[in-house]
Amino acid sequence: MAFFACKEERTEAPNPFLEEWTTPYGVPPFDRIRPEHFLPAFERGMSLHNAEIDAIVAQPDEPTFENTIAAYDAAGGMLQRTALIFEMLASSNATPEMQAVEEEAMPLLAAHADGIRMNERLFGRVRAVYDRREALPLSPEQLRLTERLYRQFVRSGALLDEAGKRRLKEINGELSRLSVRFGNNLLRANDAFRLELTADQLEGLPTVVREAARERAREAELGDKYYLFTLHKPSMLPFLSYAKDRELRERLYRAYLDRCDGGDDDNTALVNDYIRLRTEKAHLLGYDSYADYVTADQMARTPAAVYALLDEIWTPALDRAGEELAAMEELLRADHPGATFEPWDWWYYTEKVRRRDYALDDEVLRPYFSLENVQGGIFFLANRLYGITFRPIAAPLYDPDCLVYEVLDEDESHLGVLYFDYYVREGKSGGAWCGNFTEQYYEGDRRVAPVVGVVTNYARPTRSTPTLLNLDETKTLFHEFGHALHNLFRKVRYRGLADVEGDFVELPSQVMENWATEPEMLEQYALHYRTNDKMPAALMRKIRRSAQFNQGFEMTELLAAALSDMDIHAQKTYEPFDVDAFEREALYTKRGLIPQIEPRYRYPYFSHIFDGGYSAGYYFYIWAQVLDKDAYEAFRSSGDIFDRRIARAFRERVLSRGGEADGMTLYRDFRGQEPDKVPLLRACGFWKEPLPEPDSAAVQRPAGPKLLTPPANLSGRGDRRDK
Repeated sequence: MAFFACKEERTEAPNPFLEEWTTPYGVPPFDRIRPEHFLPAFERGMSLHNAEIDAIVAQPDEPTFENTIAAYDAAGGMLQRTALIFEMLASSNATPEMQAVEEEAMPLLAAHADGIRMNERLFGRVRAVYDRREALPLSPEQLRLTERLYRQFVRSGALLDEAGKRRLKEINGELSRLSVRFGNNLLRANDAFRLELTADQLEGLPTVVREAARERAREAELGDKYYLFTLHKPSMLPFLSYAKDRELRERLYRAYLDRCDGGDDDNTALVNDYIRLRTEKAHLLGYDSYADYVTADQMARTPAAVYALLDEIWTPALDRAGEELAAMEELLRADHPGATFEPWDWWYYTEKVRRRDYALDDEVLRPYFSLENVQGGIFFLANRLYGITFRPIAAPLYDPDCLVYEVLDEDESHLGVLYFDYYVREGKSGGAWCGNFTEQYYEGDRRVAPVVGVVTNYARPTRSTPTLLNLDETKTLFHEFGHALHNLFRKVRYRGLADVEGDFVELPSQVMENWATEPEMLEQYALHYRTNDKMPAALMRKIRRSAQFNQGFEMTELLAAALSDMDIHAQKTYEPFDVDAFEREALYTKRGLIPQIEPRYRYPYFSHIFDGGYSAGYYFYIWAQVLDKDAYEAFRSSGDIFDRRIARAFRERVLSRGGEADGMTLYRDFRGQEPDKVPLLRACGFWKEPLPEPDSAAVQRPAGPKLLTPPANLSGRGDRRDK
């Protein structure tokens, strides 16, 4: 890898960010990019951006859309290109050199952004166009861009007095430094924990799980005698699901729960700093709380609308989780008489109940979900729905294990380039994500195609077995691929209209998960990795029958994290607080969360909301579930889940349009109606059909749909983007 080139080569090599790229399809020259190239590139990019802004401000002519709004939108291209690549590589290859660059660069970039958004003369020109927007001959997209840009300036402090601007700049600088520290602490904590076991401690673990653990031990140079388990979910969750030794399950899960909650990598003080600074920032900008500040720019518009949705689902989810717990407690008592059910027991006894009630074992499914076959299934689905194809190409890689494809549209024209980075490695952030190395944009009338990356943390193949996914990991790849399609299909003329609201951005990803377990899809891609036999129809039926299994736990765990995120950011005043006590009060005391369930993320390692762009926004996933289940209903009810006509409408009215309109407008353009909550509640098993009214003409009519009913201004304009 270029990142590990010798020092002499690093100092002599020219900086590729300061040159024209001659790589295939304009992909970044990863084989030449090194950590020391980024700071000079950022400095050059900021200098060029400032010069472009100065030219706009010095323009003697009256402010117009073209000489102000469009000129601003086109500025900063080099800086944006450098920042996109850095963000992706800093997450997937967080070497000490990259971490050092991040610590130095992030405050500089925050200060640069503040300097532009608080430039009074620039804002004066933007405001002049905004004030006359209704009288100008603007297209709907130009009007949208003008209004969005004005709002971004205001939300960035353009209307503050000098003292307010100065303080806001200080806050943003401090927040940028906190983000780097929080993420680096978490990365170190994840990489530091190792559960080293011997063969006699592996009772209950399937062969494929043992082989993966032995391979990890070999890579860590522990030798063939040991088996290594880590806090990365492809390692941790199979252990929690199958390891018979309850004390070892507890040891692993407690290490996961206690990350960054004390010790050398403590994040609890940083959480306090975050909330103090974010609350002050919200007050400076005229909002009661940081949650008010965030949601004002989303589809939800207010924290009250978010709480209304979360609270409506919370009670049936928690009730269902209680029923699931009762079924598992019987099994626990049989194994450990007198024992109390604990959080680290949930996965183990879930698998026991799944085998008992559905004759289904996650490990029975794995042989049918080899990574290669799942990727092939996703390519098949994209071709059936949209006619696109994927061609392997030779291009520079930032890691030797990456795969790269050219994406061809239905007419075989170039649509973009797609990288896959699948495997766990040291220095790689946990979880899965999709982002751009370069974004789609226009040069004149020519669309410049994007370069997109999908990153996961799957277990590496062993000497005898390819990477085999469980059902949840399979859905994760469908999910991230949905984000990739959103990026690849985008055809937006103005960069400032590329992004959508945060509570809309998960729709394109989550809707893809619906296809993963459809029999018509499983027929295509669920092939046994050894025999190439199709998954038996009986096994497919078991998957479908168990679709609502454990939904109480999964939804409660997700809702708990979303509610704790909203609660900590909805505080109207800041007082120093105990992070753990606040979480317990919010979830267990106030809302009755049962002690056997922990929230999906606890504050000290809640990366989404502290260094991942989802602050006061983890609810995005649940809000978008309403949209995705309702959107998929269009395919399901048509009788053809591969309906090309519906897929074309989804592409043209949602996926290709970016933020050219607010999310609700885009959704209504596709669906022809407001989103309905019933498909989500029904999919989770929480929906009960209402009883007909007696002696009424309505007795024979089904109940009308319950809509996602937000505040009256939900369909107003809004902006936001995904991580």
